[in-house]
Amino acid sequence: MSAKELQSSRAPEPIGAYPHARRVGNLLFLSGIGPRRRGSREIPGVQLRADGTVESYDIEAQCRAVFDNVRAVLEDAGARWEDLVDVTVFLTDMKRDFATYNRLYAEYFAEARPCRTTVEVTALPTPIAIELKCIAEVVSR
Repeated sequence: MSAKELQSSRAPEPIGAYPHARRVGNLLFLSGIGPRRRGSREIPGVQLRADGTVESYDIEAQCRAVFDNVRAVLEDAGARWEDLVDVTVFLTDMKRDFATYNRLYAEYFAEARPCRTTVEVTALPTPIAIELKCIAEVVSR
């Protein structure tokens, strides 16, 4: 069974040599998706200092943006939000951000209800506070 690489025309461009997703059979594996905006280095809710370090950030704005980016990749790959079966969430500050993220997650994922793992990491590749790694089952309709 061969894997097919997929790129979204709506999600932010990958920052490395990887596709947005790969499909193997009826499983869709998404690369780590962050809250950046396509076509720019803008990160919703992030204020950077002149040296590029984070001055402040709004985790709610980042959560909403990352969920929207995941939805764009899913849809561009022929899947739906409800097709998600597993989500791994990376937060850079669990103590500060978990309650807000968890509230928004419950709102966005009320119908899909995929399995979920949330871990804290010391940093992500760009100055973001959240990233999602997802697996979906693409169902023929």
